Amino acid sequence: MRRVAFLTSGGDCQALNATMRGVAKTLYNADPDTEIIGILDGYKGLMYENYKKLTPETFSGILTQGGTILGSSRQPFKNMRKPDANGMDKVLAMVNTYKKLKLDCLVILGGNGTQKTANLLREEGLNVVGLPKTIDNDIWGTDMTFGFQSAVNIATNAIDCIHTTAYSHSRVFIVEVMGHKVGWLTLHAGIAGGADVILLPEIPYDIDAVVEAIEKRAKEGKRFSILAVAEGAISKEDAALTKKELKAKLKDNPYPSVSYKIGAEIEERTGHEIRITVPGHTQRGGSPCAYDRVISSRLGAAAGELILQGKYGYMVGFRDNEIIPVPLEEVAGKLKMVDPDSSIIREAKSLGISFGTKD
Repeated sequence: MRRVAFLTSGGDCQALNATMRGVAKTLYNADPDTEIIGILDGYKGLMYENYKKLTPETFSGILTQGGTILGSSRQPFKNMRKPDANGMDKVLAMVNTYKKLKLDCLVILGGNGTQKTANLLREEGLNVVGLPKTIDNDIWGTDMTFGFQSAVNIATNAIDCIHTTAYSHSRVFIVEVMGHKVGWLTLHAGIAGGADVILLPEIPYDIDAVVEAIEKRAKEGKRFSILAVAEGAISKEDAALTKKELKAKLKDNPYPSVSYKIGAEIEERTGHEIRITVPGHTQRGGSPCAYDRVISSRLGAAAGELILQGKYGYMVGFRDNEIIPVPLEEVAGKLKMVDPDSSIIREAKSLGISFGTKD
């Protein structure tokens, strides 16, 4: 009889439940006596022995349910080796909980920081299988993460809804899209939503080039312009600063986010009315789209197969439309960025989309 635990860590997203369902159904179909334990609230639950037994009924009806039935929390990797407020060794506590539960494997669903900790636990001798979760799509080793396409759909819908009001009032609208340090979500939603300007962290913007793109549309008789701006977008001036210099500059920043800074600069230079829309955490909420239900089911099934085969220490990835195991040590600590020279950027530029540069 196998004894397996599930853990969801970091920010939630669509299809976490669908992915766990995929793992569970695969294990139960192979061995109905499989025992599955749910670790509550991420790594915190593993540290403080907060868990519950799950049953086949637990996974019924959750394919379409967003969020995570196990709860989640953020436990930064950089603090994992630091004792808690009571002096407890967090890593040792997690190892002890694993051993106390007599687990054969720990299935960990999460993003970059989560996978780094998963690899740390692998190094501590635990049998671990990782699954790539994040709306940011920034995990190295996989072409796609579950949750990404659902978030793209929501961000695209936000841009779609802006079109009519932007046209009606002849305004410039900025839609700020999530994505942390990378621009995948903004890039895809911007193209899908017909944004005129897309600003990404990987391509530092020149505000003069942004203004030129807006003014060019105005001269062509276009009544409005829409900018899709990544929450991590950065100007070329700020990108040239050291981390210390940038931190000091941002300390006195009067704007709540980069979109408001860009909006103020555009308004000052052009006189256009600027409106900012921030969909925020709606991009992480709601039911997973059909694409995410399929990919999460496939990833979950593949993770279940790895467990049945006794193959541990891998994250299950998605490459060239195939599911593959990727060693956790290759994933940990790496970020998958948008390549400024990639074909998708070139194609977007061919469509007339500005990325805030003068090329």
